Amino acid sequence: MNNQLTTETTNASPRLVAVIDIGASSLRMQIAEIHDTSGRIRKVESFSQAVSIGVDSFSRRYIDKGTVEDCVNVLHTYRKTLDEYGITEPHQIRVVATSGVREANNRIQFIDRIFVATGFQVEPFDEAELHRVTYLGILPFIENQPKYFADESLIIEVGGGTSEILLLRQSDVQFSRTFRLGSLRLRHNLQHFDGPSTKTRGLIEAQISKTIDEFESEAKNPAPRYMIAMGGDVRFAAKQITQKPVEQKLVELKLPQLVEFTENVLQKSPNQLATKYHMGLPDAKSLGPGLLTQVMFAQRFQIKKFLVAQVNLRDGLIQEMSREANWGASVKNQVVRSAMQLGRKFKFNESHSVHVSKLACSLFDQLIELHRLPHRYRAILEIASLVHDIGYYVSSKARHKHSMYLIQNSEIFGVGSHELNLLSLVARYHRGAMPNVRHEGYSQLERAERVAVAKLASILRMSKALDVSQKQRIQAFHCSVSSSLVEFTTTDVVDLALESLELKQVSTMFEDLFGTEVALRAGNGK
Repeated sequence: MNNQLTTETTNASPRLVAVIDIGASSLRMQIAEIHDTSGRIRKVESFSQAVSIGVDSFSRRYIDKGTVEDCVNVLHTYRKTLDEYGITEPHQIRVVATSGVREANNRIQFIDRIFVATGFQVEPFDEAELHRVTYLGILPFIENQPKYFADESLIIEVGGGTSEILLLRQSDVQFSRTFRLGSLRLRHNLQHFDGPSTKTRGLIEAQISKTIDEFESEAKNPAPRYMIAMGGDVRFAAKQITQKPVEQKLVELKLPQLVEFTENVLQKSPNQLATKYHMGLPDAKSLGPGLLTQVMFAQRFQIKKFLVAQVNLRDGLIQEMSREANWGASVKNQVVRSAMQLGRKFKFNESHSVHVSKLACSLFDQLIELHRLPHRYRAILEIASLVHDIGYYVSSKARHKHSMYLIQNSEIFGVGSHELNLLSLVARYHRGAMPNVRHEGYSQLERAERVAVAKLASILRMSKALDVSQKQRIQAFHCSVSSSLVEFTTTDVVDLALESLELKQVSTMFEDLFGTEVALRAGNGK
């Protein structure tokens, strides 16, 4: 399905949604219409208000009371606007906070103050979630302009506090990382430096160069042919260079043009830039460092094509809202690829793990009327099933606990810290003791999530039992459910003694949760 942002409308009744991004230098809100029948999204109205959270957070790791109240005032205004649009239900609104809030020691107090004052539930976005949403934002360009993603391509967005980098090869994410390099942070690091402008420029370049070295090392000598630049600074530059807005497609810039524009920007003070371009002072301060970062990345890797995308975090969030919190096929494929890489890193039994994951998803689908879990838990079960036994890499003894530890301390593309904890617990309970409120990680969950973890783990246990031979004897089965019995029927195997015995031994959790017995029988194939 094509979810590209568009100005077209359809005859179907759209639903209005809003996303608010609490960034390091500003609070931005996007209102959009989602047309569920066509998958189209129409931007309705955008808002932006400068509030320099990052100035406090990056310098003192603390958001000043005055800054907090500035945020409250802006969000009060946004709330009134949403009320006028009739966007009042929690499921219509997402509010996320990035590095400026995430790095503050008083972030909990900040989030609580916002909730008390405005009713907005703020989500502190971690890096994995940011990568997922960025990929969602760039996905329409992958689908509609695939020529720029046929080879290795570099996606980079320079924000106020961080720079996010994704490396794609034939549209698949090979590397994703958020670096502590942002235009506002670069400015802040040098605010007390009293040297000449040429010396300041050299210090900024040194910090950018160090980050590029780090990326090159971690990404194992990347060789991107294309670079897709995101962020307000580079979109502004593209508009000035081309003398037209950056549209809903990738706009190609000649690198010498961008270099020349960047040099002109760096030769002016923020006040001069604000006057010349009629822009706010915070944006003027970030413009030079942001563009210089993009230019230095492009020059280092001798980029053949430099492209600018009219997309931002809010676009990706709206894309995610259009999927009603489901990852969608394209994103899920990237998550699965990352989980497979994790499994291979710890030398898992790939054929067995992949098959158990397949069986678990089939069980989830066939038993949906029994477990009644939201569809998003299917993806958690699928990924947990893939990596449930990586603890073998440490030791066969207590391997389920080792699996939990390894998952919790690893990265899976697009899986945030909370989701990572959920799937690590599902893997932890694939064998051994039943879930217990005294267990680490499990005890911190709300009741609904504790129950969900137990349900998913019980499904995983039975899926493993169906492949106890690790020879993939059972390829498919049918579930029939009554008030007292869940019966699996398969025509793949006649002698099911091994699987039946294992199923009997591991089905206790499932039977206790759902109040039904479990049985396995061979069908006649008719």
